[in-house]
Amino acid sequence: MKMFYASASPFVRKCMVVAHEAGLADRIEKLPGVAHPVKTDTSIAAVNPLGQVPTFLTDDGQALFDSRVICEYLDDLGQGSMFPRTCAARWRALTEQSLADGILDAAILARYEITARPEEFQWSGWTQAQMKKIDASLDYFEKGADTYEKGHVDIGAITLGCALGYLDFRFTDYDWRTARPQLSAWFKIFEERPSMRDTAPHA
Repeated sequence: MKMFYASASPFVRKCMVVAHEAGLADRIEKLPGVAHPVKTDTSIAAVNPLGQVPTFLTDDGQALFDSRVICEYLDDLGQGSMFPRTCAARWRALTEQSLADGILDAAILARYEITARPEEFQWSGWTQAQMKKIDASLDYFEKGADTYEKGHVDIGAITLGCALGYLDFRFTDYDWRTARPQLSAWFKIFEERPSMRDTAPHA
């Protein structure tokens, strides 16, 4: 198996955390990929019209994207339990995955506004709107953090962990912890999982 990979991508990290949890990480060959909103990586675009990471190639050459599809494929292949089968737990995990993905989408858009858009075209109102979405989403998770069990891991928890890790990595001045002590306490434990430590982002 192969995956177009960028070490700083939180969506790549999400897939690799699932791969580690499923015991499949060593079977994935990492192909270098450049994630950029304007300059398309043609090697990725050859198999994924969106030209995005992560893009995954199965052993039989089938291309899978985006991270939600890749994670479910890996969990199924490894006979894991990241995607609960029972209704209530399943819908909660999938909803939390969607919300945490939304945090990442907003964070990446805010970052692109500063790093990819020419300075004369940057719009502070856009960045503020993205950060407002992040604030509201983290408040939602804070309200439910007291129900998270120690050691519990599913696709919702993994995506949330990767989202919080990305905020720490790319938004070092953003203090999300002070107003959210329960979420902070949960993440302090969750980020020590081997799968999280082994996939920590770097530039």
